[in-house]
Amino acid sequence: MEWWEVLVISFAGLWAGTINTVVGSGTLVTFPVLVALGYPPVTATTSNAIGLVPGTIAGAWGYRHELGERSGSLRSLAVASFFGALGGSALLLTLPHDAFETVVPWLVGLSVALVAVQPLLTKWLGTRNTDAKPGPLLFFLIFLIGIYGGYFTAAQGIMLVGVMGLLMPDTVQRLNAVKNGLSAVVNLVAGAVYAVVAPVSWPVVGLLAVSSTCGGLLGARIGRKLPPLVLRIVIVVIGVAAVVHMVME
Repeated sequence: MEWWEVLVISFAGLWAGTINTVVGSGTLVTFPVLVALGYPPVTATTSNAIGLVPGTIAGAWGYRHELGERSGSLRSLAVASFFGALGGSALLLTLPHDAFETVVPWLVGLSVALVAVQPLLTKWLGTRNTDAKPGPLLFFLIFLIGIYGGYFTAAQGIMLVGVMGLLMPDTVQRLNAVKNGLSAVVNLVAGAVYAVVAPVSWPVVGLLAVSSTCGGLLGARIGRKLPPLVLRIVIVVIGVAAVVHMVME
């Protein structure tokens, strides 16, 4: 690995760890970077998933005080995320690689669209604040998002906030705290599976682990103070470029 690749991957990990905590969609930074550097899509996904685990845990820890009364909801919903992540990991490892490469552009495109509309979603969520508890439908949807997250992690955080905002409305910051916890569960489960049975680039994992941890702590520290608009624009640009690149190959 060249020195400039080390810098690029480390910066991408720092950026991803930060925006995963604040916004979500850090994978839309790291995944295209790894693919652009020549890593196969499956290896890029598995290495990215494992490498970002420390960052998601750091972000969840940094948001622990925001969790408040939703700690019980996080514990119960984490069960659905856990089993969903197992299912998503199995799909990634059992489906043909060609199928994955066919699906990835659509997943990235969907994630980019979700990132683009997030301000509207956040504004709408800001008008809702009730004591609604998790119900069966929410558990089912969290399970499905866990499958998606175990298969391809990009924008799972935005999906989580959107679903919880509809079925368990609360303040955006508290939902973000729950989101960080659930994302950490999914990434940890998927990362553990990939580490044992999937193709992984361990140098990439090491770089992402260190840099995303720093990013996760930074993201938690600046969470509510950092306007995500500029980051979101760049994510959309990178995501669109990744879709075009993969479709044209």
